[in-house]
Amino acid sequence: MSSRFGLLDLLVLIAYLAGTTGLGIWIGRKQKDAKDYFVADRAIPWWAVLFSIVASETSALTFISIPGLAYLGNLGFLQVVAGYIIGRIVVSYTLLPRYFEGDLVTAYALLERRFGLGARRFTSIVFMVTRAIADSVRVFATAIPVALLIGPAVPREYVMPLAILILGLLTVVYTYKGGMKAVVWTELVQAGVYVLGGISAVVLLGRSVAGGWGSIIDQAGAAGKLVGIDLYTGLDRPHTIFAGLIGGAFLAMASHGADQLIVQRLLSSRNLKEAQRALIGSGFVVFVQFTLFLMVGIGLWVLYGGREFPAADQIFPSFIVERMPPGLLGLILAAIVAATMSTHSGTINSLAAATTHDIYLPLTKRSPDDPRTLKMGKLFALVWGLGLTFGALLYPNDPKLPVVVVALAIASFTYGGLLGAFFLGIFWKRAIQRDMILGMSVGLFCMAFIVFAGQIARVAPGLAPTLLPLSKIAWPWYVLIGTSITLATGILSSLTHPAPTTDPMAMPARRAA
Repeated sequence: MSSRFGLLDLLVLIAYLAGTTGLGIWIGRKQKDAKDYFVADRAIPWWAVLFSIVASETSALTFISIPGLAYLGNLGFLQVVAGYIIGRIVVSYTLLPRYFEGDLVTAYALLERRFGLGARRFTSIVFMVTRAIADSVRVFATAIPVALLIGPAVPREYVMPLAILILGLLTVVYTYKGGMKAVVWTELVQAGVYVLGGISAVVLLGRSVAGGWGSIIDQAGAAGKLVGIDLYTGLDRPHTIFAGLIGGAFLAMASHGADQLIVQRLLSSRNLKEAQRALIGSGFVVFVQFTLFLMVGIGLWVLYGGREFPAADQIFPSFIVERMPPGLLGLILAAIVAATMSTHSGTINSLAAATTHDIYLPLTKRSPDDPRTLKMGKLFALVWGLGLTFGALLYPNDPKLPVVVVALAIASFTYGGLLGAFFLGIFWKRAIQRDMILGMSVGLFCMAFIVFAGQIARVAPGLAPTLLPLSKIAWPWYVLIGTSITLATGILSSLTHPAPTTDPMAMPARRAA
């Protein structure tokens, strides 16, 4: 164990983990049925949902990877974050009202009302596969500081696997008992602690650099590290004003409008207006939070003189382990671990909800109120928790690629198809289930060529002239491209059959599981 990690830090770490886990179990102790387990009986106030959204999307990845982005680059990532705000506003007034029209537990129940059960199952499975892969990356990311901590006491080849198992298995226990109510309320505590960690880092950096933050700003400004706007119009850079505002908006529309992880939190709100307030407000809070952690990266660049690290995601964890004072070191490490446990818990809960309501209940014809539904929901949570933990063990450790970029690229890969399916249902009344599934399938297939163009070109050199330009497209554009392909394919397919004689969305909302 790290020589700087003393008894006080150990006690803080144990107390924090035990306290948050115990809080989650206590809050979720009176679950009545599956609805209570998955959407907290729709009784969560808007401000709690707001911070739950913030915590779920920015926890460990923000804490670990975002400072590394600024360390290696500048403040350009804020252009993408600005796009997140735009996307949230669009979702608040297009998709959210439709979710609150029926008694929905999953986002994909809306597609069943519009297209049919096959559409619901298809999109839910796509969500589950994408979220499972992305969340495995999140668990891997948070295992990095834990690995740095236990590294000296464990053989090198077992460090990361042991760190991943510690995080994953603790989360399985926490999630199985807690439910969505526990997820939301514990995230409030955890978000506050890791923001406190970011503020503490800013203060310590100011004290560690001669001249404080005035000197940091001067040196960073002279080196171009404070640049936040890039007017470049090409598609090969991720952090430009166009990729940020347009691509970031589409990414947020998909992640907050078509991803069960966030939609499930919004459905826990008391009503539509509170959900809209939570969603839009979270965008501005996220912008402030990302600014904080990017500035930490700027300060680290000045402190370390821009020296190279084995991996971008080791920069801030190294500072934490090396520079944080006793007690605060334990609290910060606990915050990183607990924040990911919370986000991981929310993912497991949303995957279990999708499995239960989109797959299990339609097959068994059971009622959501059946006591066996709650038991099966918990069983699915257990299975998903174990699966995600072992999935993180398979993640390849590429020292040159920030984990946050990997997670966002994975999500962006399928988000376009999901968002396109929802937009097709809302804005193109002629479309039927066949058109939606075909459009989404073509969108996913085309995005596979774009995302994996470089790898395919190496295997098939004859295709390199065509594929290599595609491999240079930056990840913020993935969702827009995927959405456009899905919509175009679905619209063209709808022209091959007669238009429906009734508006499916105008039908009375049946009870959706």
